[in-house]
Amino acid sequence: MYGQLKISEHEHSGRLRPHEHTSYIPLIVVILLVGVILILMSLRAFVASASPGPQAGSIGLTGAVPAVPPKVAATIQVPSNQQHFSTSPITVSGTCPAQTLVEVYKNNIFAGSTPCDDNGKYSVQVDLLYGKNDLTAQVYDVLNQAGPVSNTVTVFYDVTPPVSPGLTFLNFGASQLLLNTDAIYRGTFPGQMLNVPLSIIGGAAPFAVNVQWGDLNNKVIPRSDNTVFNAAHIYQKAGTYKLTFQASDSQNQVAFLSVAVIVNGQPAIVSSTNQDTQKKTLNKLLVLWPLYAIVITLVLSFWFGERHEKKIMQKIYAVQQNPSLGATTHLSV
Repeated sequence: MYGQLKISEHEHSGRLRPHEHTSYIPLIVVILLVGVILILMSLRAFVASASPGPQAGSIGLTGAVPAVPPKVAATIQVPSNQQHFSTSPITVSGTCPAQTLVEVYKNNIFAGSTPCDDNGKYSVQVDLLYGKNDLTAQVYDVLNQAGPVSNTVTVFYDVTPPVSPGLTFLNFGASQLLLNTDAIYRGTFPGQMLNVPLSIIGGAAPFAVNVQWGDLNNKVIPRSDNTVFNAAHIYQKAGTYKLTFQASDSQNQVAFLSVAVIVNGQPAIVSSTNQDTQKKTLNKLLVLWPLYAIVITLVLSFWFGERHEKKIMQKIYAVQQNPSLGATTHLSV
């Protein structure tokens, strides 16, 4: 029995020592690293799953830091004062303070809006009213604070109305086709529905309104009357878009309106779906902890087993060196 035990010889002293095959130091280091990783992941998943996200019916608060309104007014350089036109829309352009929104008015009625470019210039198409049009421009900053009103440029649209030659503005019973909206400035986020209220004034029903959203999407909206309606769209990316409306009626009259739309960057929102995912991750980690404890138990068992085996082999070696000890020594395997 003793002859089958393998005893190795120490390479320097020549003394016999038991065979040891397992290197426990690297194994302990790996186990400790795994334990640290499990602790960190468990704490992270627990905190994420425990933190409450937005709930139904919660209230979101937004604020704006006060700033000085724009002090420099926009100018109208095109068209020229007292200029006459036989077609509509026309292009209105000029100078403006950078990083502002320019809104153009005809006879104090909103006619269109566009962002001021980095070079301090703007250009927007404006639909004219029959007869005299007093054009003005006004700039707004990012807080929607108004700046000074520009110089007034008076132009004339030399078209005789089919009905009532003495047509004046705000005579909504007349036949001229007009488009109007209170969406002078619209802010939305990517993935959210944008609703732009639009009204058709004058003209002859039925109507067709072609909407170009500025992101290569367009939609034709049929209307049987001139009541106010919403044009709805979802933008996928943040940015500034030129929203263009063009309406036509049964008498082939055309109306035009151009509006700038600001799509803000999407804020990060913790959803209930993310919380559910974190809870599932935490549950998986809780399953790994018992497995980690089993691995530690196995390693300790092997370590104690090898130490016990080593003591037995040392006793065997002592008996081989001194046979007289065999009568008094009890070996337990």
